[in-house]
Amino acid sequence: MADTTNAAVMRRPPPLDPVLLYTLATLLAFGLVMVYSASAFVSVHQAGYSTYYLWHDAVNTALSVITLTVVVRIPTAVWRKISPYLLMAGLVALVMVLIPHLGVRVNGSARWLSLGVINIQPSEFLKLFLVLYLAGYLVRRKDRLSEFTHGILTVATLLMVTGVLLLLEPDMGSEVILWAVAFGMLFVGGVRLSHFLAVVLSGVGAGVLLILASRYREDRVIGFLHPFARAKGDGYQLVQSLMAFGRGGWFGRGLGLSIQKLYYLPASHTDFLFAIIAEEFGLVGVLFVIMLFGILVVRAFQIAEAARQDGDLYSCYVAQGVAILIGLEAIINMGVDMGVLPTKGLALPLLSYGGSSTLMSCTALGLLLRIDRERKAQGASR
Repeated sequence: MADTTNAAVMRRPPPLDPVLLYTLATLLAFGLVMVYSASAFVSVHQAGYSTYYLWHDAVNTALSVITLTVVVRIPTAVWRKISPYLLMAGLVALVMVLIPHLGVRVNGSARWLSLGVINIQPSEFLKLFLVLYLAGYLVRRKDRLSEFTHGILTVATLLMVTGVLLLLEPDMGSEVILWAVAFGMLFVGGVRLSHFLAVVLSGVGAGVLLILASRYREDRVIGFLHPFARAKGDGYQLVQSLMAFGRGGWFGRGLGLSIQKLYYLPASHTDFLFAIIAEEFGLVGVLFVIMLFGILVVRAFQIAEAARQDGDLYSCYVAQGVAILIGLEAIINMGVDMGVLPTKGLALPLLSYGGSSTLMSCTALGLLLRIDRERKAQGASR
């Protein structure tokens, strides 16, 4: 079936899904505007001119769009075949960031690899590689997912290996995303609910132990629970973020008129860009961003369902994994900025400044576009 579909795509490629394309274009364009707005003041003080971060983000965005156009041309059968090798490459890259002179350490964390001109964050790509691998795993083991070993334990063991490597960086946020995405895919893939709940509860318990075992993580949780009591310490970022939301009101102060970005709110163009959007565009801007991500996630699940009805389970699971990945990252980032979740250090997909995050998200959406195109080609060939 895959060969027939790919041949049909090559003969006369159906148009790319307009909903995904327009939503993606809107997020990328709005992200460039907001990155410039949030970083202009910082850029002047750090680089001497206001467009330093804007130009870097524009280059990252252009590379991400080029990557998306390449990914759209690659059949999903190829991704299925190479997914185990991509996962192994991602694990090797996680080891490499821990090696002195190979890994780049920023703010006490070794999360990046230097490629000369640019730095990449392997954990970002590992998320997508895990989605591709698990989609194949769910197809191969679909008749044995009700068994504990083949349904849950094997994947949990893999996640524990990646978890150790991520804790050594440290990168707790990416570890949370990996576990959530993996178990979200297992859940929709059909593992037994009792096995699922047992491992999830064990994971929650392990997370609590990790927090209690580290004074740094414990302080961050306390700062999250009582931010105003620690407004000059661990609660500083959250307090400043909440002030941005409060200043924004219903319609915001206007583009470029944020006060919190003037060195009051750290990481205003990365982790806390959503707070600057809230300050400058108010509740209207917040709902606009939520709506865009909602459209992406809903469309991804619609594409997954279409693939399932066509009997292409691998594409179905990949689309579901992409929906869970992008949706969770957006929810966690926005939840952190609004004080609903503890600080995790995750970028807002497609909006925040960060080359690896944008590249990974565009690659994931390129996969969705390819899956949708193959489904349309298959329907046209009937």
